Amino acid sequence: MNELLTVGVLVRHPKFPDWGVGQVQSVIEDRITVNFENVGKQVINGEAVTLELESF
Repeated sequence: MNELLTVGVLVRHPKFPDWGVGQVQSVIEDRITVNFENVGKQVINGEAVTLELESF
């Protein structure tokens, strides 16, 4: 699923729902940088975590 992520996509972290919605800032190989509304910028290991796409 992470291979579908591109800059600007809205996601949630499955283990940390309290982080809120995040916007993908960059995707470089397995490193995904996301700016979450409640905790700011986080670098996610795409091999270890599958981010959930946010649907409105």
